[in-house]
Amino acid sequence: MASHDSSTTSTTASATAKARKRIWLTGASSGIGEGLARRLLADGHRVALSARSADKLEAIAADAEQGPGEALVVTLDLTDREAIRAAASQIEARFGGLDLALLNAGTCEYLDAREFEADLVHRVFATNFQAAVDVIESALPLLRMAAADGGERPQLAAVSSASAYLPLPRAEAYGASKAAVSYFLESLRLDLDNQGIDVSVIHPGFVKTPLTERNDFPMPMQVTVEQAVEAIVAGLARHRLDIHFPRRFTLLVKLLGILPAPLRRSIGLRMTRD
Repeated sequence: MASHDSSTTSTTASATAKARKRIWLTGASSGIGEGLARRLLADGHRVALSARSADKLEAIAADAEQGPGEALVVTLDLTDREAIRAAASQIEARFGGLDLALLNAGTCEYLDAREFEADLVHRVFATNFQAAVDVIESALPLLRMAAADGGERPQLAAVSSASAYLPLPRAEAYGASKAAVSYFLESLRLDLDNQGIDVSVIHPGFVKTPLTERNDFPMPMQVTVEQAVEAIVAGLARHRLDIHFPRRFTLLVKLLGILPAPLRRSIGLRMTRD
């Protein structure tokens, strides 16, 4: 009987250790990122938390100290390529590789075409697209380490937006930057497949966060951070290619996005402002 119990305990511990992932999460200090950070740590994973706000990251790490997870605070300005490379070196030294790189950091600014501002577009792309590319450059060698170890395929995932499916008024910078993220990752997915790395793209609808609270227009079918986190975690566990939610909303937006151009224009014009 004692021998049986010992074997069972050992098997359970081994299974738990195997399920424990090494994760790099960007944009971890607020909104969806904070929700993901707390959930992943509560699930027992080893999570490198990146954002510019050291205080917020330290608070998340402190809350997780008594739990099963392990937090590594890596304060980082994602527009600084050298800082990203230094962060990857720090993560490699601590974790020895990555099972999941989860790129969540992002920003949103709306464009007023009457006073077109190229600097606004550059700012949005710098955070939403170029920073993601720079993190991918540094994360891929760590994902390849995990792929070489065998077992479950490591994952690269990034948060895009349902706006990538359909052009919307005032969303020229935000929507285009998210569409760039989606296209880039979907293309990269093809080239990483034979390296043993899976790629998921996350397309949320409206999520109630500090970022969306600034919006001055109706946000249909809005979900909570907790609902978003649940959808993302479930999708990543299944290695889904396209993680989109809430599905009633995202399926509708996808449908609108494949309509003929004149119809898309007509629908878009109804949403513009004078």
